[in-house]
This record gives sequence, structure tokens and C-alpha cells, in this order.
Amino acid sequence: MTLRRRWERGFTLAELVMVAAVLVILASVTLPIAKFTARRTKEMELRSALRQMRSAVDEYKRYSDMGLIPVDLGTEGYPTELELLVEGVDVVGQVDKKLKLLRRIPVDPMTGEAEWGLRSYQDDADSTSWGGENVYDIYSLSEGVGLNGVPYSQW
Repeated sequence: MTLRRRWERGFTLAELVMVAAVLVILASVTLPIAKFTARRTKEMELRSALRQMRSAVDEYKRYSDMGLIPVDLGTEGYPTELELLVEGVDVVGQVDKKLKLLRRIPVDPMTGEAEWGLRSYQDDADSTSWGGENVYDIYSLSEGVGLNGVPYSQW
């Protein structure tokens, strides 16, 4: 009777092989899902950063059209550089008051740097070189392609 109990306590080799095979199959299924999840998260961060900066540029334009901030000639009412949205611009008619539209320039999650491609109002819509007159649009400098098949630089 004691001999029989000793054999009944453990697992057979076949059972261990089956469990190992199931674990390998589950691991091979979850690895691609984890990769897509990480990439999708970065893409959501990129969309958010672009939306935030484009909204700040639009807000700057709105304020300049209303005459609340000074407009430089040739800028069409857009900021002359992206850093101006962080540093702030003097509000017309108020002493020592600056309009700041961004706390900081976000980091491009695809490149890992806070450098972005810029287009001015005078540039073509698909231009990859900045004319330097003003900041009308912002795009990613990443050469990658999104999960939707569109290059990040065209987002």
C-alpha cells in the first residue's frame, strides 16, 4: 500500500510535457499582442502630443486675430517659433502679463526627442522643409509607418 501511494503522488512525464507545451503556446500568442499594445500606446501618445501643439498654435492664431497679442509682419498671425508657445508672448494692453499656451514642448514618442518637423503657412501642405516664416503645422520626424499604414510624418 505504501508503494502504491508513492507512485500516485507525483506527475507523469507525459503530463509535464503537455503542461510545458501549453505554456509555450500561450507565450507565443501573447508576445505579438504585447508588441502591438506597446506600439499602439506610442501612437496614442503621438496623436495626443500633435493635438496639444496644434491646438496651442490655433489658440495663438485666435488671440492674434482678436488683436490681443502683437503680430509680426510676414507671420500671418502664427507664432514665429514653437518655443514661443512655452516662453509666452506679451498681451496687448497689460503690463507684465504673458500668454503661455504650452507648459513644455512634448517629446515625440516615436523618436524619443522633443524635436518636431515644422511647416509655415507659406509652405506646401506636404513640404518636409520649414520656410521659417512662422509655425503653421507640426509633424513627427519619425520615418516609421503607423499601424494604419500611414507614415507618422503625415499624421
